[in-house]
Amino acid sequence: MAHKPTIKDWLDLAQKELRDRPLDHLNKKTDAGLTIKPLYTQEDIEGSGKQDGDDSLPGMTPFTRGPRATMYTGRPWTIRQYAGFSTAEESNAFYRKALAAGQKGLSIAFDLPTHRGYDSDHERVVGDVGKAGVAIDSVEDMKILFDGIPLGEMSVSMTMNGAVIPILASFIVAGEEQGVPKQQLSGTIQNDVLKEFMVRNTYIYPPEPSMRIVADIIEYTSKEMPKFNSISISGYHMQEAGSTLVQELAYTLADGREYVRAALAKGMDIDAFAPRLSFFFCVGMDFFAEAAKLRAARLLWSRIMAEFNPKKPQSSMLRTHCQTSGVSLQEQDPYNNIVRTAFEAMSAALGGTQSLHTNSFDEAIALPTEFSARIARNTQLILQHETGITDVVDPLAGSYYVESLTRQLADEAWLLIEEVEELGGMTKAVEAGLPKLRIEEASAKKQARIDRGDTVIVGVNKYQLKHQDDIDILNIDNNAVRQAQITRLNRIRKTRDETACTKALENLTRVAKSGEDNILRLAVEAARARASVGEISNALELAWGRHKAETRMVSGVYGHSFEDDAHYDDVCKEISGLENELGRKPKILVLKMGQDGHDRGAKVISTAFNDLGYDVVVGPLFQTPGEAADLAVGEDVDIVGVSSHAAGHKTLAPMLLKELADRNAADKIVICGGVIPSQDYDFLKQAGVAAIYGPGTNILESAASLTGLLREQIRGRNR
Repeated sequence: MAHKPTIKDWLDLAQKELRDRPLDHLNKKTDAGLTIKPLYTQEDIEGSGKQDGDDSLPGMTPFTRGPRATMYTGRPWTIRQYAGFSTAEESNAFYRKALAAGQKGLSIAFDLPTHRGYDSDHERVVGDVGKAGVAIDSVEDMKILFDGIPLGEMSVSMTMNGAVIPILASFIVAGEEQGVPKQQLSGTIQNDVLKEFMVRNTYIYPPEPSMRIVADIIEYTSKEMPKFNSISISGYHMQEAGSTLVQELAYTLADGREYVRAALAKGMDIDAFAPRLSFFFCVGMDFFAEAAKLRAARLLWSRIMAEFNPKKPQSSMLRTHCQTSGVSLQEQDPYNNIVRTAFEAMSAALGGTQSLHTNSFDEAIALPTEFSARIARNTQLILQHETGITDVVDPLAGSYYVESLTRQLADEAWLLIEEVEELGGMTKAVEAGLPKLRIEEASAKKQARIDRGDTVIVGVNKYQLKHQDDIDILNIDNNAVRQAQITRLNRIRKTRDETACTKALENLTRVAKSGEDNILRLAVEAARARASVGEISNALELAWGRHKAETRMVSGVYGHSFEDDAHYDDVCKEISGLENELGRKPKILVLKMGQDGHDRGAKVISTAFNDLGYDVVVGPLFQTPGEAADLAVGEDVDIVGVSSHAAGHKTLAPMLLKELADRNAADKIVICGGVIPSQDYDFLKQAGVAAIYGPGTNILESAASLTGLLREQIRGRNR
């Protein structure tokens, strides 16, 4: 009888192939902190004993293998494309073309002023209107946005958290005036404010009243809008901010648990709202781990929901939308991004997502064009129609590797979920700043691995192009969009019943202060009276105030990753040399202007430059150019570093330079970094920007370059 090979036989063979290298060399530690072995066998899924979900079937508790029994064999996932830019008219035309080309649902991207509850005529939003999404100031804009798109037939997903009350109210009224009652509206509102305090920062009100908004929307929609999902609990922006997969999984589900408790505190029945909860995850380049993450998410959510004793199986079922990673997209050699997105999309499908957005290859540089959006959309169509992955339910099931990953992710995430519980739940954890701090540490470590070359990114830190041609990008005329919005706002304010509008807004403030009634119900009345998004938001702000986040900086994490690194030490010595010339540490202000809350880049730069030896001042979010100039002068910094991720740089950077000149501080070195197309570099340099560091820039290289600029300036003064 032939000898059956054993694990020991494999180990012996592997060791021979490796020759002098130890077998441990094959073990890996992923960015998520997971331990990956070179070989998995049946022992890996049996050795630690049977666990919940090991023998589950699709459509059955705990739903590890999928929320529906037939999954894509019965119906493939919904193809959504997150889009919105410029005016409602421009976005409407874009949506109509996408729907005609095979897209099945709409996902609306709003501009930053809308997210932050400001009308387009507000002084704080000069550089942001229509740039990173569509500008919506009122019901009239919402009606134009969906003109010719039947809301009674179309599922609409809206990524909105800060100004969620006026946006959802305006959507409901737009439906009514299209002839579609709210009971027939279908789709999802994100309504996930806790993650805003952790990563994305498009909050408006403090955490406690923000949680009341979440609960009121869940209550209203469960009673009045049976086809509408009241919340999309999002981990996407956590991973985009640099979290590990374990952190994204844990904190997203912990947020979900907190929202369930908030709804129950209003006296709601668990089965009345839980089936309409949905989730939203990022899918990055860790192919198998991302698929396993979605399987683990369903397993853990079923475990969490068991605490609340639901009667309906659907109440324990995690349904999710996914979006391919934005942060994995690179400016360098950008057509590589098409390949990245395709692999990420396949991972999401193999993990069992219910709907999917695929990013366009040019989104590391600017808003997607029609050309790039078509490629992104066709990526999903090819997956559905040409690859055969829709023919089998959960095709990765039974893989020793994937099953082991699923279990490992679930176990590691559960430890973090329990840590949040010990702090008193996610609202308390957010107020204490724990999840935000953990994510920022993970982000700094990840950037250090990229800068060291330990994490390879093709075209960025390895296999770089010697010359890169420009690609066509979508440019938005910010001034033209803003003027068009202001014109429409003025027309609405002149033609509405001002008495009825004022009374509706006063009622909203009263209810917000008293804690009585339902805020969304009152907001719908205000929207009918043609109160604007900014006016409805301000009515609530009068009751609750506007939240201001505490600015903190992680230290030591980036530098620790470069122990015994000669290049790192050389850069530190260069900076130390500046200290000798100045008589103090060189000082840099890292800031963000406008309503752009994406601060991952700014935080990583601050952490790294602090570790390298700079005196770093981190500016508060949402500054005007004037406020930024005041801070730069008051802190007497040498360098002002502007981080931009929302396309406002061409408006805001020149304004900052003028404000500095007006304060006799034109000698301060102004630099820009972030998502800035190379086509804009000449414009910024002509305006007075000294240097621009685009996506994928190695931090050590930028620090060395900037130190050289400062040294030249110091020596110029001394001549």
